[in-house]
Amino acid sequence: MPVSAIRTITKNQNGVGAFILQCKRIDFHYCDWEGSSKGMRSFLRSRLADFARANPAIEINVSPRPRKQPILRGVYVNGRDKQICVRNMEPTQIIKKCELLRDASGEPLRRDTKPVKSINESVRGVWSPYHGAQFKI
Repeated sequence: MPVSAIRTITKNQNGVGAFILQCKRIDFHYCDWEGSSKGMRSFLRSRLADFARANPAIEINVSPRPRKQPILRGVYVNGRDKQICVRNMEPTQIIKKCELLRDASGEPLRRDTKPVKSINESVRGVWSPYHGAQFKI
């Protein structure tokens, strides 16, 4: 009986299996009676279930904070957290802030002075307009 190879085609997943979402939890804090939490209460009633269903990897916590401003708090894998005040915001604005926390890495914002960082020096060396071929005018 001859041996035959299994005919399968490998599928390219482009790193789908290796992606780890950096945001692990989002906490929603609001006040039950204060006017600045009106948009948050509306968001919790109407849109929170859809957001949680669309992001099953994120833990959602909802807790009241009496006599305080409503906030969103994202907790990240690296142990850091970010807080956003959503006082007097509409539910559409709050969903954008939730997506901002979900997509963030948890790292502090840094200004990059050099766009490329490398430990190796350039093979060509430092460029200067005085080096290279001489042009005749």
